[in-house]
Amino acid sequence: MRKFLTVTGLCLTLAACATNPVSGRREMALMSEAQEISIGREMHPKVLQQYGQYEDPALQAYVQGVGEKLAAHSHRSNLIYRFTVVDSTDINAFALPGGYIYITRGLLAYLGSEAEMAGVLGHEIGHVTARHAVRQYTAATAAQLGMTLGSIFVPGLGSNVGQNVMGVLGQAMLSGYGREHELESDGLGAEYLARAGYDPQAILDVLRTLKAQGDYAAAQAKAEGRQPQSYHGLFASHPDEDTRLKEVLTKASFLAPDKPADNGRQAFLKHIDGLVFGDSAAQGIRRGNRFYHRDLDFALEFPAGWRLENRPDRLLAVAPGGKAQAQLTSQDLNQRETPREFMIRRLGIKNPAGEEISPGGLPGYTAPLKIQGRPGRVSVIFHRNQAYVLASVALDGADSQAVDAAMRQTALGFHPLRDDEKALAEPLRLRLKPAVAGDTYARLAQGSRLPGDAQAQLRLLNGHYPQGEPKPGDILKIVE
Repeated sequence: MRKFLTVTGLCLTLAACATNPVSGRREMALMSEAQEISIGREMHPKVLQQYGQYEDPALQAYVQGVGEKLAAHSHRSNLIYRFTVVDSTDINAFALPGGYIYITRGLLAYLGSEAEMAGVLGHEIGHVTARHAVRQYTAATAAQLGMTLGSIFVPGLGSNVGQNVMGVLGQAMLSGYGREHELESDGLGAEYLARAGYDPQAILDVLRTLKAQGDYAAAQAKAEGRQPQSYHGLFASHPDEDTRLKEVLTKASFLAPDKPADNGRQAFLKHIDGLVFGDSAAQGIRRGNRFYHRDLDFALEFPAGWRLENRPDRLLAVAPGGKAQAQLTSQDLNQRETPREFMIRRLGIKNPAGEEISPGGLPGYTAPLKIQGRPGRVSVIFHRNQAYVLASVALDGADSQAVDAAMRQTALGFHPLRDDEKALAEPLRLRLKPAVAGDTYARLAQGSRLPGDAQAQLRLLNGHYPQGEPKPGDILKIVE
């Protein structure tokens, strides 16, 4: 009795098999190449809306040129690849199906050469060429539907398919595609580097840099009682100790020219000289517990010791120990009404029992209330046809009265930018500096505008973390 249907038989029955461009094997694939491209095309504007494209045409053209050189040697050179630098402080790179590839300016800041940047781009090209999003989606769908013929039906790219794929991609952007697929992409990236004339060992250099950055981020997060965020391709162990990684890089090395081209350090550094480091003016600038927004013309100060997270859709503030949280969001004003009326009509708060305020001469209203059963406060402030909503909540272990008083004071401190604050609303930028005799990171950190542990951050930027020091003649990345 044939109790199980083979994968091959299932493929033939469903017409849902495709040849993997990398392996050449037939495999289950519940998405065509046309559907891949359609998803990438649909999601690309959403990625740009969320992150924003970094405004530097010369840098964008440089990254596109390096990416195209690699893609020409890939297993899917028929695709038109689009490489975009996104305006994000995250240390990340990711790809959408169909050849849409992104690298953050946050990651670019920590790379040391064109070859290393090519290693990142090559890794992401590998995800596209090996159809990792399709394979992960197919596996998830097959598991969900139990691999039964009666349940699997793929007439086209319907809304459910699109939503499921976006879920897979969202998870991959945060935590990667899994060990096997990440290793396969490292191998493919190394191969594309070698065929394009780069030393494939540059991928190992990237992973060393990212491992150091991940270690630093983990230490900082632990000290602040939060979870670290790091590039999804990082290994749990040190990359130099990963035998399988070394094997795929060694294999690619046989494809490289006898004398690989220069690693492109000078060209790369030239293109990132002046790169915005940390928050951009368009996103608003954090300075400790203070926040300044040049384009929206406002500033405010949170309680001392609170940590600020600048997210695309909100400013999040977290009290020491995570005992309280607050967030600042904004909404367009469309009707002439008072802040209290806005609170009732737009926020759905019934009969708020608060008080009128005028922070910085602006109309506002603030009221204590319960947020999901916990003591909190909501303040609404009008400025330039925007309603700014500051909502806070006291969590377990917090002195709720002290939190409430502090957040009322924060709302009262909201104000249009003063002339003496406008310089604080401008971003920090990477600059290049030749190291001279006597330069140490401790000495460079003394004059740095970097927040927090400036010495450690300068080491990270220059590939010398945790204990290295510059040598005379080194071209250093500093932050001004």
